[in-house]
Amino acid sequence: MTATRRPPPLARPATRRADRMEWLVSTDHKRIGLLTIGTGLVLFYAFGALAMTMRTQLARPDQHILTNQQYNQIMTLHGTGMIALVVTPFALGLGVYLVPLMIGAPTIAAPRATLLGYWLYVGGAIAIILGCAVPGGAQSGWWGYLPLSNATYSPGTGANLWVTGVSLAACGMLIQSGTVAWTILTRRAPGMTMLHLPVFVWTELVTCFMGLTAFPSLLSAMGLLAWNRVHPANINFWNLLYEHMFWFYGHPVVYIMFFPFVGCVAEVLATFSGRRNFAYKSTVLALLAFAAGSMAVWGHHMFTSGQVVNDYYSLTSNFLAIPAGVEYFALLGTIIGGRLRYPTAMLFGLAFIPQFLIGGLTGILVGSPAIDYQMNNSYFIVGHFHYTLLAGSIFGLFAGVYYWLPKATGIMFSERLGKLHFVLMTIGTNVTFLPMFALGMLGMPRRVATYPANEGLNALNLTATIGAFIIGCSLLVFVYNLYISNYRKVPAPPDPWQGHTLEWATSSPPPRFNFTAEYPVPRIRSFAPLLDIRERASQAAAGGGDRAEPGQDGAGDGGAGHGGAGEEAP
Repeated sequence: MTATRRPPPLARPATRRADRMEWLVSTDHKRIGLLTIGTGLVLFYAFGALAMTMRTQLARPDQHILTNQQYNQIMTLHGTGMIALVVTPFALGLGVYLVPLMIGAPTIAAPRATLLGYWLYVGGAIAIILGCAVPGGAQSGWWGYLPLSNATYSPGTGANLWVTGVSLAACGMLIQSGTVAWTILTRRAPGMTMLHLPVFVWTELVTCFMGLTAFPSLLSAMGLLAWNRVHPANINFWNLLYEHMFWFYGHPVVYIMFFPFVGCVAEVLATFSGRRNFAYKSTVLALLAFAAGSMAVWGHHMFTSGQVVNDYYSLTSNFLAIPAGVEYFALLGTIIGGRLRYPTAMLFGLAFIPQFLIGGLTGILVGSPAIDYQMNNSYFIVGHFHYTLLAGSIFGLFAGVYYWLPKATGIMFSERLGKLHFVLMTIGTNVTFLPMFALGMLGMPRRVATYPANEGLNALNLTATIGAFIIGCSLLVFVYNLYISNYRKVPAPPDPWQGHTLEWATSSPPPRFNFTAEYPVPRIRSFAPLLDIRERASQAAAGGGDRAEPGQDGAGDGGAGHGGAGEEAP
């Protein structure tokens, strides 16, 4: 009997290496988007571990697990990393992946530039990590205030690497903002008018507009900081100029890290309520007003500096509550009266609403100068900021991840593990950050490596640390869900959730150019084209013919209005 010959052992590894190289240089927007989101997810875990290290230091008074210098370096890396390397790339990476699919485009505009944006972001991440990790590295916080970041207080290469990394990451995000906006404005499918864009696409568009305005200000601030490190000058003048340029970026970036996740939640709530997004046109106007207003409020971060007109910045800050309220009521109006389903994505979407509301309302409080004088640089600000970014944006992100991951991977994920992840993360988030409001009101300053035992802060700090470790456990459950689901490989159908938007009209995962002869772009009559098709099919089955339903051709506020009805996709 002749032995059967096996293929050469190096054939499959060589193929895998080639596949990996294709991913790294691919101009497919889906691969670039997944690379951006995946890199951000890895860094999210790394910087989250740093947060748990800081919370371990603060669990009990007078602990010295870390030196003051080490604590400040870790705090700088955690803050800079979460903002510049995690949540902002999540926000724009979702746009790179989803926007062409949702508007019926085969590719993203300027795909090579989009890929360049990703690699600049990776280079920035490496520089920032090295800048904070080297001995004597950057330790001036994510804002890099002078004089803490000048050559006198922060000598050596660490702060230089930090400036370089922030600049590279900002350039990468600036490029991706431009290509996503360009795609929305120029590559929509026939029938996809501006008022037929899904809510998520609108949130990405206003996010890109803010990025195109805010990131150049950050780059200017980093240039000013680099110049001051080489040529020290009048520190008071340079510090004031730096603060204005930095916060002209620093406040809009909060909404860059917020709007896309509002869009995720809006799409999730609409799908699992079986209803169109409520008050669609009002939501669009609120998004545009919010984006414009966000560029006029940066000075409220400088109330205690004495260098801004407090009344003006307090007024503009409180004005933002109006468009924010419209968006919140639109989310609530979508689910009221709907036929609700409760998969993991829906649970994260529902939790987003009250938790981000806490962050928003406490933001209004510190937008009042009288209150800000008391709370500025206290743990109240830490609680407020984390209720916006973790309890808000990251919950919105996970709503989107559980919703769109079957589309991106072609695999269904465990709902049981997903719901365990949700429960643990909800408990951990509130146990961690609610006590911080009380800590701030009791006078605990932020950015301290320890505290004395006789100030009544012990129990609240220990509670916050326990909550942080619960969050860590929840994120381990998510990783296990990814692993076990990839091992079982339950195939995902093209539309497992009965979605409303165009990405659900193609295969899971989508082909190279998104839509094919087997999966053509359907007829677009509103911002929910797949819901239109199901409603027309239901009416036809009931003998109702092809009547115009609410939300189409200008019927009601949920409608998109003009121009696309009756056009067929190519």
